[in-house]
Amino acid sequence: MTSKQSISGTACIITGGLLNDIHAKTAHGLIRQSDRFEIVGVLDNTSAGQDAGEILDGEFRNIPVCAQLDELITKVGKTPEFAIIGMATKGGILPKELYPLIIHTLELGISIVNGLHETLTEIDEFAKAIYNSSATIYDIRKPKTFSELHFWSGKINTVKCPKIAVLGTDCALGKRTTGKFIVNELRANGYNAHMIYTGQTGWLQGTKYGFIFDSTPNDFISGELEHAILDCWKNENPDIIILEGQSSLRNPSGPCGSEYIISAELDGVILQHDPTRTFYNGLESYGKKIPPLEEEIELIKMLGTRTVAVTLNTQNLDTAEAQSTKLRIEEEIGLPVIAPLYDGVEVIVQSLINMFNSYSEKSINPNP
Repeated sequence: MTSKQSISGTACIITGGLLNDIHAKTAHGLIRQSDRFEIVGVLDNTSAGQDAGEILDGEFRNIPVCAQLDELITKVGKTPEFAIIGMATKGGILPKELYPLIIHTLELGISIVNGLHETLTEIDEFAKAIYNSSATIYDIRKPKTFSELHFWSGKINTVKCPKIAVLGTDCALGKRTTGKFIVNELRANGYNAHMIYTGQTGWLQGTKYGFIFDSTPNDFISGELEHAILDCWKNENPDIIILEGQSSLRNPSGPCGSEYIISAELDGVILQHDPTRTFYNGLESYGKKIPPLEEEIELIKMLGTRTVAVTLNTQNLDTAEAQSTKLRIEEEIGLPVIAPLYDGVEVIVQSLINMFNSYSEKSINPNP
């Protein structure tokens, strides 16, 4: 059987009618960029007939959206090697209405890459479908074995380059996307930048170093974080390391972030924020408000590092609203505020380059 790390090839994405929804953020990341898979199409009955890139951000990417798998195969002229489940569902369970599609996909010899919490290899209907098929199922959120896990060692202090995490004031804000933009821009400027993934989408996009945070036992979170950074440092000699954040510091359904600041000994945080949200995503009825930016910035400082800049998720703002909101927040907090989809990330990248230049152990000259 092919090892998980060596998986790559042509793929379609299954979104179960959620392509144009925040719950398809795995699909959105893959449509924007994937170094592991060549995305040839999307299966989504509600957005069929359109281009996936145009649905996402208005940019045509020649990724057709079809309602049926056979239609997609005919349209693109080949059978993809993989089908990726590219949406999140309540409880991480695959909806029963998608069972026939998964079975048909496996029977055609197309392997399933599953990022949901539910382990599909343990479902009888799918086990039967792969019995006489060349296809298999990769449950990428399946927890590592005990022997594969790492405890925190303190060796993080041997890493002599800036370590910056993109954290958020809430979940589902585009932290990974902002991190990708920053890494790409740093590389375009000649710097050896690497990203540490902490979710299934980062792995699906082909990011080399990381682990899946929410399938890791709590005792090993700090150690797995440290281990991923150490591996990246030893193997790549990076100038700058960017870490993908998860959830938010004070989201009651999944608080996360202090581990990064403390165990990874962060040099700074880029704080992603949606100025149109009042309550935590999915917890509106609970009534828990997202704290003011000033409080989050102070909390980050109390935990041991500084906020380098604030980045805005502007999906609910037009260009004029985004710019006026950005200027207002910038005046309120006294830090650079960037709307990456409108502004790019050059301002942040220049700050990180300055930070890199302050590390005496590293050359101040960027890599060619």
